[in-house]
Amino acid sequence: MPAVTDRPIDADLLRRHDVAGPRYTSYPTADRFVEAHQGGQHLQALRQRGKTQPLSIYVHIPFCEQLCYYCACNKIITKHHERAQPYLEALEVEMDLVAEAIGGQAPVSQLHLGGGSPTFLSDAELTTLMAALRQRFKLLPGAELSVEVDPRTVDAGRLAHLYSLGFNRLSFGVQDFDTAVQKAVHRVQPIEQVAALMRDARTLGFESTNVDLIYGLPLQTPASFARTIQQVAELRPDRIAMYAYAHLPQRFKPQRRIVAELLPPAGDKLAMLSGAISALLGEGYTYIGMDHFALPEDPLAVAKRQGLLHRGFQGYSTQPDCDLIGLGVSSISRVGATYAQNAKTMEEYEDALRQRQLPVQRGLSLSRDDLVRRAAIMALMCQGRLEFESIASSYLIDVPTYFAAEFERLKQLAEQGLIVLEPGAIQVTPLGWYFVRAVALVFDRYLQADASRERFSKII
Repeated sequence: MPAVTDRPIDADLLRRHDVAGPRYTSYPTADRFVEAHQGGQHLQALRQRGKTQPLSIYVHIPFCEQLCYYCACNKIITKHHERAQPYLEALEVEMDLVAEAIGGQAPVSQLHLGGGSPTFLSDAELTTLMAALRQRFKLLPGAELSVEVDPRTVDAGRLAHLYSLGFNRLSFGVQDFDTAVQKAVHRVQPIEQVAALMRDARTLGFESTNVDLIYGLPLQTPASFARTIQQVAELRPDRIAMYAYAHLPQRFKPQRRIVAELLPPAGDKLAMLSGAISALLGEGYTYIGMDHFALPEDPLAVAKRQGLLHRGFQGYSTQPDCDLIGLGVSSISRVGATYAQNAKTMEEYEDALRQRQLPVQRGLSLSRDDLVRRAAIMALMCQGRLEFESIASSYLIDVPTYFAAEFERLKQLAEQGLIVLEPGAIQVTPLGWYFVRAVALVFDRYLQADASRERFSKII
């Protein structure tokens, strides 16, 4: 996969691709889900899947004590920790319904607790949650058990408890170490606090630590973000996830507190991305893809070298295309050729479960065309290369004929130096990797037919 480019990126090319587009953690994207797809369809998909195939499970914990202005997650801001108890009871009902539909203790190779802030839960509540999961699912030996951690809510003792529950991977939400930026987004946490937790995690024996960063936040500059990157590199996390900030205040009310005039321009964002890639490569990290880095010995880097990367709702992953079960309010499941999303409000979610119904509010059954295009998009996003033969043999199509209209648009990207059109493949260039979302969206039938992209973040 291409990493960096030695070709200058001219302003015209930047302006041409300074457009909105999906991150492609799924295809079709979640905005294409329909309300006609509800619990009945999800139940049928669960019953039809093989009982012995490993699962990936995501559990959404929506609670946070404090609002971060940049956040676009489904969350509930509260200091009333007693609100977690009825939610955990509802989660157990949902687990029962899923396990019953699958027909036994399905094996699980990956478990991720996200939010919100999973560490909003007390140690006792986390213990109860993990016991409930183990009772209904079989967590395989060597399974990846990860949890998102707000550094402001944990200490060495809490990390030790997470380790005792079987978690072997931690993800620390950092975003930026610059004090002015932290104040601008209402998330202040000193680097010393994060550094101490990283040391504690290693001492306890966690297999992997991840740090989440965001570029494009208010008051960030290429110079200030370079300092943050250097500080993170010195902490030496096994993985780094670095996302472009998506400023969509019309969709996410908390972002209205961010002063738009303080956001860095697209050119500065590109400089932050380019500088971060160069700096982290210089520190020995492998560039996994659009938003992920890893140390060379990390399983993510190994998967990249072997061409075995996958991409899902949590970004790049080592897990093969196994089914994903999303538990909790707003969570998304992917089972076979279907997607299903739970109700987004706590009231609707808990009400469905009181009636012992799956809380699915919308979803999608993928067509053959969806599957073909998903394969093409994920190949580009994960390997930076689309081999025609693999698509042709899987779906019995002639790729140039099937994508004739798309190839006309691809020729323009080739002229811009973003891709190379080979006789049997499409290869993303080092320059093109900065614009890989622009390459992928050529194959997005829904987006090409839809003139409005305001619901998505900018590509750069």
